[in-house]
Amino acid sequence: QVQLVESGGGLVQAGGSLRLSCAASGRPFSSYAMGWFRQAPGKEREFVATINWSGGKAYYADSVKARFTISRDNAKNTVYLQMNSLKPEDTAVYYCAANEGGLVAGTADLYDYWGQGTPVTVSS
Repeated sequence: QVQLVESGGGLVQAGGSLRLSCAASGRPFSSYAMGWFRQAPGKEREFVATINWSGGKAYYADSVKARFTISRDNAKNTVYLQMNSLKPEDTAVYYCAANEGGLVAGTADLYDYWGQGTPVTVSS
């Protein structure tokens, strides 16, 4: 019903920056809470950041709190993740997720829709 497509991943050096985008279609976007998660090889999917429907509230995992910024443009049905001061441990596939009810949450099983992911590799 709702499709999410991530883009913007790639290879960067440690200390560099990258901006990920997630475009949504198929359902009104403005009422959704949106989140970013990531999964490294052999590890569990982990919470990165989330933002509410208006963009007025955002929450981050401790590991990225001072370095990443989540934002959204409801007119474009798009959510972003600006990643600065990247570290090798940030290497993972990054997934965009949507909560239809607008719940801001850091638990993956509370989200209704997921994108296919975009890989980010940070070299040391």
